[in-house]
Amino acid sequence: MGVQGITETDIANFLAASPGFFERHAELLGSIQLTSPHGQRAVSLQERQMEMLRDKIKVLERQIVEMIRNGQDNVAIADKLHRWTRALMLTANAADLPDVLVSELQHQFQIPQAAIRVWGGADVFASLPFAGAIGADVKTFASSLSTPYCGVNTGFEAVQWLDSPAQALSLALIPLQHESQSGAFGLLVLASPDPTRYTADMGTEFLARIGEVASAALTRLLPEM
Repeated sequence: MGVQGITETDIANFLAASPGFFERHAELLGSIQLTSPHGQRAVSLQERQMEMLRDKIKVLERQIVEMIRNGQDNVAIADKLHRWTRALMLTANAADLPDVLVSELQHQFQIPQAAIRVWGGADVFASLPFAGAIGADVKTFASSLSTPYCGVNTGFEAVQWLDSPAQALSLALIPLQHESQSGAFGLLVLASPDPTRYTADMGTEFLARIGEVASAALTRLLPEM
């Protein structure tokens, strides 16, 4: 192949296949001049390699920082979930469970508003606030949820359970379910004045876990089977 027929790809392939080339021609490392990406100044091949390495290191450092931050966030969430679950387990009086569940959830996760209703409970709890009258539509809606609902407040009846319904711009509606029940036996409402706190495209895995723990705790309110 003549010199004129050699392409950049041929040269790149030759250098890749000849790791000892620059060892045999070390003077080239200092004489080859390249343009630095950090300005228009000329740098040697060695300097250019160092700049590339520094850039890669900076990217890796940012990735490590992000991993650490995510890890710290996950630990913090797990710690809050642990404290909330512990509070439920330490609640000796079953009638106090709904209030403890809601208040501790708000405290641990900085939730502006929350409310809960339980239906089909034992007769001894029928006069308590969490067992108040509920429309059939709410029960049907709760039983239709396979995952928590997240999104804007479109006039759900459950919003009226909150202290300040007008301040509920975004919602998370979490059904309370148990294998002993044919449908939902309650509904947990989380609300925020921030319309972006609970959105239709957010993940619901964590909220589903909240629902599972809440459901397990509140089965103490159901009639004995």
